[in-house]
Amino acid sequence: MNFKIIALVAAGLSAAALPTAAEARCNGCAVGAGVVGGLAVGAIIGSAIANGQPRYVEPAPAYAPPQRVYVEEEGPVCHVERQRFWDGYGWRHRRVEVCD
Repeated sequence: MNFKIIALVAAGLSAAALPTAAEARCNGCAVGAGVVGGLAVGAIIGSAIANGQPRYVEPAPAYAPPQRVYVEEEGPVCHVERQRFWDGYGWRHRRVEVCD
């Protein structure tokens, strides 16, 4: 339906841009009417194309709390600690695994 309306409007604008017998002596009038008619037809077709396409709408951000993970404990719980020790020349650091 939109394309039929666009075609009718474009045909009307192109018929209005044709010079008549009274305008035959004006050399610059036909060029100006052609430019105005072309801009009008381009605007109509461009707006029809722009309005016909679906638009993507990004969903709103939503907060979800982190899910809890339940782990069955088997044996001691271990972690790594950084310990300081004397090696005879100075203090140094090392990582040691400690199990509770």
